[in-house]
Amino acid sequence: MASPHELPSLGLEPPVLLEVSPLLRELQERGPICRVRTPAGDEGWLVTRHAELKQLLHDERFGHSHPDPANAAQYVRSPFLDLMNTETDAEAGRRTHTESRRLLAPMFSARRVREMEPKVAAVVDGALDRFIAQGPPADLHDGLCVPVALTVLHDIIGVPSPSREQLAALLAQMAVLDDRESVEHGQRDLFAFVAELVDRKRAEPGDDIITRLAEGGLSDERVATLAVSLLFAGLDSVVTIMDHGVVLLAAHPEQRAAALADPDLMTHAVEEVLRAAKAGGSILPRYATEDIAIDGVTIRSGDLVMFDFSLPNFDERAFDEPERFDITRAPNPHLSFAHGIWHCIGAPLARIELKTVFTQLFTRLPGLRLAVAADELRERDGRLSGGLTELPVAW
Repeated sequence: MASPHELPSLGLEPPVLLEVSPLLRELQERGPICRVRTPAGDEGWLVTRHAELKQLLHDERFGHSHPDPANAAQYVRSPFLDLMNTETDAEAGRRTHTESRRLLAPMFSARRVREMEPKVAAVVDGALDRFIAQGPPADLHDGLCVPVALTVLHDIIGVPSPSREQLAALLAQMAVLDDRESVEHGQRDLFAFVAELVDRKRAEPGDDIITRLAEGGLSDERVATLAVSLLFAGLDSVVTIMDHGVVLLAAHPEQRAAALADPDLMTHAVEEVLRAAKAGGSILPRYATEDIAIDGVTIRSGDLVMFDFSLPNFDERAFDEPERFDITRAPNPHLSFAHGIWHCIGAPLARIELKTVFTQLFTRLPGLRLAVAADELRERDGRLSGGLTELPVAW
């Protein structure tokens, strides 16, 4: 831990898979909102506990915007995020956020997601056919988790099959964290690609997000920004949870068997995977738009505030024995999909994907096991797209 005169620095400890780092645990015990130094070297506030995070996620005095984006504190140095977050007016930022959610929410309604279940099941089944045909050992990350998440996202966003390979290459170019030239070239190419899709959807509308946004009166640039944001957010979160969920379920065979025998219990298992699959580092950076006093500290207007959606899921004030994986845990008020005005609108679809993958994978491959020790698995680093570098399995 840092001395009293130094700020504790995030990102200096190599993460241990599925475990809260000693630094994050100490910060959580120190207080609900801690002043820290970010991986980018800037100062900011980390929200460490469940009750305070839930409270602040309802507070409209936090947003994407900063009056001086070029000099705003950052969580990570990311040319991609710099290019995506250029709003300087807080009220305009709130209006944009509200309007975007209004347009997108119907695409993820409970009825629509139920209607998508057979299609998700078919996507998973086809991906599993191809994965199993490789024979063991095989990498589940690239062989199943990424293809499933990408295919479902492409379908709901409205990316036609012939264009998906080109889009994958453009996204890979954009995802690099520290290469500004690559990101700037990638942004131009990516936005031109999406603008072409928008023109096509205006001529031939479909039941997809790009069509809905284009018909909602948004500019081509705004449609492209939202579509790209959804691709990155959806891919990162779903793939990460799939990867980690397989590790958790493989390590708890009795709970896995119980979940496979009872669809309702599998639903609870998905919620416990969502809670336990990451133990810190799922950061949503936001800025205070005015001074805010909370729990004995004052967050100043313009300060960086980091909402961590995974660390508070291990808060003993909210969860009994949070380090224990328990698919019967109830209630399970995890914040993995955020809350309030920042709640993930794609959560219902993500839940269906996770339940379908876990059910079909362990039903078709009941002997599935990790092909390496769990402590040999590594998180992807230096890119925005998440998950493990690889997930070798055998059966």
